[in-house]
Amino acid sequence: MRIKVFIGVLLAAFVTGLFFTAAPVKAAEPIKIGAILPMADSTGIDGSRSMQLAVKQINENGGLLGRQVKLILMDDEGKADKAAAALDKLVTVDNVDVITGGVGSGTTMAMIPGMKKYGKVVVWAGAASSKVEQAMEGQDWFFHIHGWDYQQQAAFDKGYRELFPTVGGRFEGINYFVAYEEGPFGAGSFKVFKPLAEAAKQNLQGEAFKSAFVGGGDYRAVLRHAKDFKAEMFTWLGYANDAIPIMEQAKEIGFAPAVFAGSPPGWPKDFAKSPLSDGVLFNGYWSESIGKKNKESKAYSEAFSKEFKDSPVTYFGPLCYTNIMIVADAIKRANTLEKAALIKALEATKYASPMGDTYVFGKSKVISHQAYASPKLLQYQKGKQEVVWPFEVATAKMIYPFPAWDKRDKAGWAK
Repeated sequence: MRIKVFIGVLLAAFVTGLFFTAAPVKAAEPIKIGAILPMADSTGIDGSRSMQLAVKQINENGGLLGRQVKLILMDDEGKADKAAAALDKLVTVDNVDVITGGVGSGTTMAMIPGMKKYGKVVVWAGAASSKVEQAMEGQDWFFHIHGWDYQQQAAFDKGYRELFPTVGGRFEGINYFVAYEEGPFGAGSFKVFKPLAEAAKQNLQGEAFKSAFVGGGDYRAVLRHAKDFKAEMFTWLGYANDAIPIMEQAKEIGFAPAVFAGSPPGWPKDFAKSPLSDGVLFNGYWSESIGKKNKESKAYSEAFSKEFKDSPVTYFGPLCYTNIMIVADAIKRANTLEKAALIKALEATKYASPMGDTYVFGKSKVISHQAYASPKLLQYQKGKQEVVWPFEVATAKMIYPFPAWDKRDKAGWAK
């Protein structure tokens, strides 16, 4: 009897052991990072690829908190309603842990009610309009890693004052024409120009246009007004879709001011290859040439090129890479996804970014958590983006004046 009982116990143990051995071990749920970008735009293409690269590197190094990281990308198509819907899905369906991304100020404004409703930790890469900043006052879960319009324009104003005299130009007392897209980004940025123009004793004129990004594309009237105004400096504030038609139409009417500048969040992928780009000055934060002087930038560019057999054309590439890495670094230091702990860890961020700067959060005029790279003046020269200011990181001297259309070589490049 005892032998039978013993055998029964052994058999039960054996069967139970098989059961537990055969039962699949459930893998830990991945940490989910949601990102919202305009996927057809150059900013969204560079940004999404760079986020994917960052997540791949994180996972190859063991993930976070013993778990893999999953990036869930949503396309806002540059439209307010799509952006709001994308945010809602990330939170209610995908149940993401952190929200990242963002490019346009208009789409960001559309997402703010949802952001406030859900209260998820948001680390936002885009939106320059101070309207967004004002709307985010008092939100301790909101972290912004892009300069606001007033911060950018103050820096660029300083750059123009320092740069132009070195090439025989001037910034004070000129006729300055600013063409701006009619949305929050363009209209908000133009407002910042007014006091700066007054301080520089400039004769400032501005005019709105409908961006190709939202169905526009004819800039001839605005360009003719700038030409009739005898603008010595012309700046357009819009999006990547506007760049080529603006230059084509400027050439068509023979408009070539001494300084021809653009200030979109990103440029078309092949813009540099076009002779139309030669001599165009632009406000930005990064170009691949920064890798000549910054090891983080060089490492990022090399990894991007290896992964995608391509190069980023907008600063949203390294900025979105920075976006993910800042989040990952904070999660690692917090050792949890608990909201209060994660906010505290983000507040202690000190991240050496491929943008060429170390990101540390501080207070802006309105929000508590603001960090951004040093603004730079860049110029397209012979198919490359070159930094021309600040001088300590410059990779080329500024071409001045902007090459007249009838004084270029047969291919259209500056002689």
